[in-house]
Amino acid sequence: MPLQNRVTPFGEIVALPGGGSMMGNRGILHDDRRRIVREWQVRRWIACVLEFRGRHREVMQPHRYTELFFLDEAAAFAAGHRPCAECRRDDYNRFRALWGGHGEPSNADAMDAKIHADRLAGKKKRTYFDDVAGLADGAYVALDGKAHLVWDDALFAWSDSGYIARRSRPRHAELEVLTPRTLTVVLRAGYRPAIHPTMHEVR
Repeated sequence: MPLQNRVTPFGEIVALPGGGSMMGNRGILHDDRRRIVREWQVRRWIACVLEFRGRHREVMQPHRYTELFFLDEAAAFAAGHRPCAECRRDDYNRFRALWGGHGEPSNADAMDAKIHADRLAGKKKRTYFDDVAGLADGAYVALDGKAHLVWDDALFAWSDSGYIARRSRPRHAELEVLTPRTLTVVLRAGYRPAIHPTMHEVR
């Protein structure tokens, strides 16, 4: 039975079989029986590579941070995570440069505080509505109750193991945006998130 450590673009931590192509954390979220007991512990929500300098971790060890898994970086963004400054230094620097281009403080603490305010409304995920035509590639929207990746002229339906359906991107439609507003600004500034290869296989 899969552990409850897969994260959807809605930000939910669920038990699904898909392995994902990126890891991240929000602090210690599980108890000694590897059950999720909180949605987050710290404001620094990061997205990491699966392998780094030969390090090996037993997943969900007691009193250690909870390893979370995302389909890809765009899904991690939608859930409210940013690039890790250690294992993804080049991506972090690129992210920070694009963030700083808008005049806001771009140190890690300032970015994390701003993202945290944009991703949560109390204990619930904060979303907003916008015209899908103006969203940058890599953003996620909700359509028919499902998460869809915005990319070029199409919307791709998310699943835990890959993208499973494609539909044309509407020319104009007010849709619920899952990616926090702050992160959509970085996407619009030119950040291109890593996308799961199944996107190129869906017709």
